[in-house]
Amino acid sequence: MLNELLRERNIPPLLPKEKALEVLQREEYGFLPEAPSVLSFTAEENIIPRFCGGNAELHRITASCTVRGKPFSFPFSAVLPTDGQRHPFFIHINFRDAVPDRYMPSEELVDNGFAVLSFCYLDVASDDGDFTTGLAGLLFDGGKRAPSDPGKIALWAWAAQRVMDWAETRPDALDLAQSIVCGHSRLGKTALLAAATDPRFAYAYSNDSGCSGAALARGTRGETVRDICQKFPFWFCENYLQYMDNEAKMPFDQHDLIAAVAPRRVLIGSAAEDYWADPLSEQLACVAASPAFRCGLECPDRPAQAGEAFLDGDVGYHLRRGRHYFSRADWHQLIRFVRLHDRTAE
Repeated sequence: MLNELLRERNIPPLLPKEKALEVLQREEYGFLPEAPSVLSFTAEENIIPRFCGGNAELHRITASCTVRGKPFSFPFSAVLPTDGQRHPFFIHINFRDAVPDRYMPSEELVDNGFAVLSFCYLDVASDDGDFTTGLAGLLFDGGKRAPSDPGKIALWAWAAQRVMDWAETRPDALDLAQSIVCGHSRLGKTALLAAATDPRFAYAYSNDSGCSGAALARGTRGETVRDICQKFPFWFCENYLQYMDNEAKMPFDQHDLIAAVAPRRVLIGSAAEDYWADPLSEQLACVAASPAFRCGLECPDRPAQAGEAFLDGDVGYHLRRGRHYFSRADWHQLIRFVRLHDRTAE
């Protein structure tokens, strides 16, 4: 049934990976900025004494960059377990800078054996059409963009990669082979793009990312390219606007973004009542991306039911009950996915 639905939607074959990365950046997100020519970090350590009952330390770090000869900095947080071991870790692109946060149960994640690095996306670039401030202000003269210049999603993805740069300075505390970039909604789109363009991420997790994220654009029952570009054109490069009401002409679809992370691993999370994100289109994108992975999505040939999780493949999918939200249930499925494949790797 799922393959029949893909045929009905006329989903194009997967692009070769390098071609996909070029097309996705040129036509949808814009090309990510280059890595900074100079990068350093300063830390305010142990900002909450005996954080998580003494089981973790909370550090506040500032990344100071030189981008195109101009200075830029942004803060992020690091919650590191205190047991002296190296831990798998999340890089969570979040809507707020709070630690913990309603989208990030820090103590529970530490109790499950993970470190958590997180930053607020607004500390990097504003979530609007202003390209004269933040990181955008360093890149665009007068805020004017060329057609394939990066939108805000690409700028937030670039920042996640800078947090990964810091992680590489802490091999004593972080298992660099077990890095997971994750986010919800627009920041789930960002997590997929960050991982697709940076092989240092071992896993990507997209939660409820929907249109222009994990959901196929062709045949969607939810948000369309027109819907998203009318409201949030600044998330994307200007080339993307040509595909409003014109999805059939796109030289890609969102399965190419998921597949671009291969042969590393991807988990896509949906919510059964999040109709705007279209859970079926997210599941179908995983099926369509499966040939790129060593082990594709192993699920029944039917739409998922609420509460089901298919985690055995290198691309996984889960559908929980409820609405648009990054819940503890989502985190638990992500933890299960990482643990399952960590054991498989051994």
